Amino acid sequence: MNKEEMEDHLNHIKAQYALYEERPFEITIARGIPSTNQLKLSEALINETKIENWYSDDELDIRNYGGLFGIEEARKLFGTLLNTTIEETFVGGNSSLQLMYATLNHLMYTASNPWSKEETVKFICPSPGYDRHWFMLEHLGIEMIPVELTGKGPDMETVEKLVSQDPSIKGMFIVPTYNNPTGETVSDEVVDRLAQMHSASEDFVILWDNAYVVHHLSELKEEAKDILEACKSAGNPERVIQYVSTSKMTLPGSGVAAIGASTKRMNELALDFSKQLISFDKINQKRHVLFLKDRETIDDLMSKHAEILAPKFEWVDAILSAYFHGERSSFVKWTKPNGGYFVHLTTQDGCAAEIVQRMKDIGIELTPANAAYPYGINARDNSIRLAPSFAKLDDLEIAMEALCVCIEMVTLEKILID
Repeated sequence: MNKEEMEDHLNHIKAQYALYEERPFEITIARGIPSTNQLKLSEALINETKIENWYSDDELDIRNYGGLFGIEEARKLFGTLLNTTIEETFVGGNSSLQLMYATLNHLMYTASNPWSKEETVKFICPSPGYDRHWFMLEHLGIEMIPVELTGKGPDMETVEKLVSQDPSIKGMFIVPTYNNPTGETVSDEVVDRLAQMHSASEDFVILWDNAYVVHHLSELKEEAKDILEACKSAGNPERVIQYVSTSKMTLPGSGVAAIGASTKRMNELALDFSKQLISFDKINQKRHVLFLKDRETIDDLMSKHAEILAPKFEWVDAILSAYFHGERSSFVKWTKPNGGYFVHLTTQDGCAAEIVQRMKDIGIELTPANAAYPYGINARDNSIRLAPSFAKLDDLEIAMEALCVCIEMVTLEKILID
């Protein structure tokens, strides 16, 4: 289109947007929340799972005190997700984020060599990444260094250079399987390089948040290589601490989370937890073991989740593909994940924040633009995360059609101004 044609088309798009302004919506695609239909898959966990034996496999009365590490059968079950032994597995409460924060707090303040004694503490932050990871680090005063993702994990040349030269870099967060929000899975090569790389800090640690380890959307089931085994083989067994939870398997508010790490790491963390509580909720751990049973049962449950989720992701891709082709194909790029909960949009530079605001003005809530970057700062202003899981298909269609209008409108405005 020439400039005159572009201006005419923009006026047409603005007229369409004005109709949305007259009758705003009430739709959110901001957070990765399971839908009501997904929650129904686990109603039997509460309504039908009957505990007949109040003793765990390691002979703990689950109604009473004790069992800081979690009941034996729960540690076995989560070990199938973490690739860990019972001794390398700690089972907690409903939130893996809480376990991550407790880990960071321990390393900062109560470890044998606490990071807080040092003038500066830094973390590598593969970006776009999970905003709640960045919130934790910022809250604890840890300086964040963004490193771009490649589609197979973080840019390892940059990571290796930074970590090998700066002893104040103490760790990094990684979502290894179906990263939030890009949907990529860390390659075997990246796992090996993470395990083997030299670090200037002797206590460098990787927080491996495997939140989507079984959250597949298709038969193309991706899985990151066993990071703990790779670290052991590289002579760095304490380098990684893994996390997983049932938050998006069963009931998010009433789930179970677990940690996997070397026995040395595990005992250090357990000692810190022992100052806070006697044990987590063992009855809920037992209930989850009875409901989830084993890895095969977990996989079967997750295939039912996929039947609900996959059409929403397909709908997002179909609408974007139908709208942004030909001359408009450069306006936005998007991911097509095989699992996880998110689609990541890469807009033209300088457009993301305005697109999200235009959506908000017509009653459609998105995650704040560029939230997937540390401090919410992305110099290119081109990152938007979509979370289609909670919305009904009809609402999702409306939201995506409105989003297409907003993307085109903001992009054309910027092109004409520039």
